[in-house]
Amino acid sequence: MAELREVQITEEKPLLPGQTPEVAKTHSVETPYGSVTFTVYGTPKPKRPAILTYHDVGLNYKSCFQPLFQFADMQEIIQNFVRVHVDAPGMEEGAPVFPLGYQYPSLDQLADMIPCILQYLNFSTIIGIGVGAGAYVLSRYALTHPDTVEGLVLINIDPNAKGWMDWAAHKLTGLTSSISEMILGHLFSQEELSGNSELIQKYRNIIAHAPNLDNIELYWNSYNNRRDLNFVRGGDTTLKCPVMLVVGDQAPHEDAVVECNSKLDPTQTSFLKMADSGGQPQLTQPGKLTEAFKYFLQGMGYMASSCMTRLSRSRTASLTSAASIDGNRSRSRTLSQSSESGTLSSGPPGHTMEVSC
Repeated sequence: MAELREVQITEEKPLLPGQTPEVAKTHSVETPYGSVTFTVYGTPKPKRPAILTYHDVGLNYKSCFQPLFQFADMQEIIQNFVRVHVDAPGMEEGAPVFPLGYQYPSLDQLADMIPCILQYLNFSTIIGIGVGAGAYVLSRYALTHPDTVEGLVLINIDPNAKGWMDWAAHKLTGLTSSISEMILGHLFSQEELSGNSELIQKYRNIIAHAPNLDNIELYWNSYNNRRDLNFVRGGDTTLKCPVMLVVGDQAPHEDAVVECNSKLDPTQTSFLKMADSGGQPQLTQPGKLTEAFKYFLQGMGYMASSCMTRLSRSRTASLTSAASIDGNRSRSRTLSQSSESGTLSSGPPGHTMEVSC
């Protein structure tokens, strides 16, 4: 396994008072399924996993995760963890277009590239954050390498293979819509696309005019040819680590995420449905997602001395008594965020908590 490229850059973004510029190092390594590029921020922290992200179709690590990791409240988190942002092959900035007939890796093979990344960096464990296709890739990796995954944040995950009806609808859509429009329909809700906000215009322009659009189509095809993850609650095929499932209210993948939640271990799984966030919560509601992620990390035993956020403050009173009873840091909890809700109720595993943020 050989390193192909290492480039040191300084992230260009507004700095908070007293904050120093982050130095990022971009690497590429060879794997059995081709080269993969990833960017590392920060330095490894003793006895702490790396945060590893994987983006969705039509995006790269910057367009998928930058608003989240540049959010002010996220800075406290990233100071405590080294993070690795993986770009799917051919999705990194400046990537050459693959030659005609190139066999793009399947999503399973993309997952099999991750051990090469961790071996190169000498990292032993990760907390994964994935969106869409990236959430599937990280889930597949966690199924085959459970001892290396301490936790997962899965946004818009669809663990199911496409059925015949899905395939028929996909083929019909392909006759009347461009690749870029189909991918936009995967990323955002129809309401968002009809509203044509500045965010939608920005991402429509990014995807439609991407110089590597042919590569994006290959990633898109791999996503549509994914296998079923075959999650079974109480069975052998399940995620062993704490999981936070995230989806926006009325998002394209809302039903799939709800179904995924029903198949995972309720003692290890949190479900966060975010109001007013559309199809990409990490872009539209980075503040709420940061709060939930910080609480997720605290539940895993990290950042115990962290400043309390509005979300964790609002839940502390009701959760303290439950924690003292069972002492299980991985207890089941379902969160439903709503800007209109002003109630907070707690109950046994599987019950919904309404949290005002």
